[in-house]
Amino acid sequence: MTAFLRWMTMLGAVFVSLSSAQADKYGDAIAVFNDAGESSHFFKTAYGYSVFPSIGKGGVGIGGAHGTGHVYVADKLVGESKMTQVTVGLQLGGQVFSQIIFFEDKRAFDEFTSGNFEFGAEANAVAITAGASASAGTTGTSAGASGGQKDATTSSVGAGYHKGMAVFTVAKGGLMYAATLGGQKYSYKKL
Repeated sequence: MTAFLRWMTMLGAVFVSLSSAQADKYGDAIAVFNDAGESSHFFKTAYGYSVFPSIGKGGVGIGGAHGTGHVYVADKLVGESKMTQVTVGLQLGGQVFSQIIFFEDKRAFDEFTSGNFEFGAEANAVAITAGASASAGTTGTSAGASGGQKDATTSSVGAGYHKGMAVFTVAKGGLMYAATLGGQKYSYKKL
């Protein structure tokens, strides 16, 4: 039980350190996704997007994830979103990653910003890596090694909209045996 409490304390420290990052973290995260292969074209065609510069995720059997993001329409900041996730099952480790969700049209944007949006079990994300393909979803997982944000390229596995949304992630650090979107809950606050 003591090891579990130490792990949860360490996970809490990661979340606190993530919230104190620099103000330009949103611009930096957007630049990474804009420069990364296939995800870049979504900026030209999407109705809007939500970017999460740092999501901390960790767990040993029971895990969690949390991050704060900004929501944009026509490249203008319109709101703030928070993502939380609690998971139970086969998982071990900790990870920090960036995530962007593109909204194909106003309907998808309205669904996301309706108050409490949650991805369904069939949701998946395209992992942006340094030359290695990867995808993550609740129906299966495969992963590759990331060379870092500066070397990001997008794998072609699963790229495109699903139910009006396209999700991309890029690893910032850590190692975790688990990759899921299902169960991620998003709140929205209009600015």
